Amino acid sequence: MRTDTSPGTLPAREHLPAGDAGTPVLDVVIPVYNEEKDLQPCVLRLHEHLKRTFPYAFRITIADNASIDSTPQVAARLESDIHEVTSFRLEQKGRGRALRTVWSASDAPILAYMDVDLSTDLNALLPLVAPLISGHSDLAIGSRLARSSRVVRGAKREFISRTYNLILRGSLQARFSDAQCGFKAIRRDVAQALLPLVEDTGWFFDTEMLVLAERAGLRIHEVPVDWVDDPNSTVHIVKTATEDLKGVWRVGKALASGSLPLDRVTRPFGDDPRDRDIQDVPKGLARQLVGFCVVGGLSTLFYLVLYSLFRQFGGSQVANALALLVSAVANTAANRRLTFGVRGRGGAVRHQAQGLVVFAIGLALTSGSLAALNAASSDPAHSTELAVLVAANLAATVLRFLLFRAWVFPDRDDSAEEPSLAALDSPSSPTYATAPRSPQHPQYPGSYAPLPQRQSQQGTYDTASTTQFRAGEAADGSWRDATMQLQPVRPHDTDPRNSR
Repeated sequence: MRTDTSPGTLPAREHLPAGDAGTPVLDVVIPVYNEEKDLQPCVLRLHEHLKRTFPYAFRITIADNASIDSTPQVAARLESDIHEVTSFRLEQKGRGRALRTVWSASDAPILAYMDVDLSTDLNALLPLVAPLISGHSDLAIGSRLARSSRVVRGAKREFISRTYNLILRGSLQARFSDAQCGFKAIRRDVAQALLPLVEDTGWFFDTEMLVLAERAGLRIHEVPVDWVDDPNSTVHIVKTATEDLKGVWRVGKALASGSLPLDRVTRPFGDDPRDRDIQDVPKGLARQLVGFCVVGGLSTLFYLVLYSLFRQFGGSQVANALALLVSAVANTAANRRLTFGVRGRGGAVRHQAQGLVVFAIGLALTSGSLAALNAASSDPAHSTELAVLVAANLAATVLRFLLFRAWVFPDRDDSAEEPSLAALDSPSSPTYATAPRSPQHPQYPGSYAPLPQRQSQQGTYDTASTTQFRAGEAADGSWRDATMQLQPVRPHDTDPRNSR
């Protein structure tokens, strides 16, 4: 439940068509730095595998990270010899920088990357990209830590990998199992909206992208892989681990402060447009209850500490009022951000004012309890006062949650304040357009052919016009628009004989 955000800017996922024979559906990027020996065997092996097993047109892009050996010459030779291979040269190092640059320029609807050592068995490539092509998922990652994965590597790397993923789970609440396996894929429409939020240009790029995607509610598909460690890897483990920990701290701080506009990268509920007008369904009730209980428990401890502190300088009523006031302000702020997902400063003053009204109700309950206790005993023990206050606060907590959900942070009426999700299907909706091809990237000619779109449940297909969507645009208008036209996967969806 968000009260000051948009309903989501990415269109619903659809199955991608095979397209024309010359239009690449998949673009596999291989970032390299001084890989003159391994580059050619890698590309030849990958090209042969894709030619033999991949049912769609594809491209292999070599992203050279400012190599100083003969890697650029090897890449150029491969590009001239193999039609599906292209190369791209960057004058700055950084795997994340290479992926961002090439993915932003690519016209393929599915973007992937893998390490040049091909440690991951290529038989996992089709299962990796299939959920993205089918429209089931937004991103896909290979996992070396899945139970059915088969991995050969030393104890040191195994320990570091598992420790790092435990840190991600504990600090950023990540639920994906393997952040750093060099075997990932993403849909282009998702990349266009998500990559502007990713700051890292090095090895932490993968982790940051996955964490932000997961927090935005995008679907991440995991594929168990067979993986053999490359003993000649040039990755500096200590330096990389240090940079990764700095990235974890930076991203965690940004998520805690709510400075990332992740609501701009959300999907509408239900990938079928007919499912977007679902009414009277509680949104995130279970998650809100858990969050509210956690915040409430911490607030109660904070309140008791404050009460015990203030009680040393005044009477019980004054101490209770002051402790409840301070903890109520902190409780409202924490629930606003963590429980109900409200980001930004908009409406914060109003929410605090309404929270103070809820505080007044809680004050009446707890003060009434203290008054009843004092009436029953002229000098009650401090422990008895605390027990009575805990019971009163539990009752006030239940009422506080109901008031927060129904009054302070209610669901907005999207139809009154902003275009509804269903309106995104109309031809008059704002557009979601692909980033224009940069003249600096001539190796990415053209885009895949325009596709027919559903106009309405009762209407027919219109091949002359397509439904377009608004890309995630920041409040300052700094985000660029980018276009991806999608085709319905079930032609019978608009058949008037369909009674659904």
